[in-house]
Amino acid sequence: MPSTILIACHKILKDRKLNISFAESATAGRLSAEFSLIPECGEVLKGGIVCYDACIKQDVLGVPEELVEKYTPESAEVTKELAERLGNFMNADVRVAVTGLTMPGGSETKEKPVGTMFIHLIINSKPIASREIFKGSAEEIVLLTVDRVAQLIINEFA
Repeated sequence: MPSTILIACHKILKDRKLNISFAESATAGRLSAEFSLIPECGEVLKGGIVCYDACIKQDVLGVPEELVEKYTPESAEVTKELAERLGNFMNADVRVAVTGLTMPGGSETKEKPVGTMFIHLIINSKPIASREIFKGSAEEIVLLTVDRVAQLIINEFA
């Protein structure tokens, strides 16, 4: 069941007749899935691309390999590029990209521990970037990220 904050975000977008699309790495489609469970989601949700592996970021969305190698697949720079390139596939009022580390085995470091999530929104051409560090299980980190995306969108229209 979608969180109350996600439902509030959906209502704001629906009331403003705005739609949303996603490029999801660490959340692996969970943002799209959570939005799809809200009544009348078809008025808001355009779709999403799951780009969990770096090769999908590069081969499908067109993120330059040099960018991925320089900053890692889980980085603010790659997340920004994903949000920008998502517009080549889905013309949406709100574009959301997410990368990050929900469990060990990625590019985690002392400065970028597990739980670090990168969010990049483009709302009517305005970029909004956020770097968060969440604690918990992989699923808890993903759900906290979903709610943080919703809060960032709500904040933009408050």
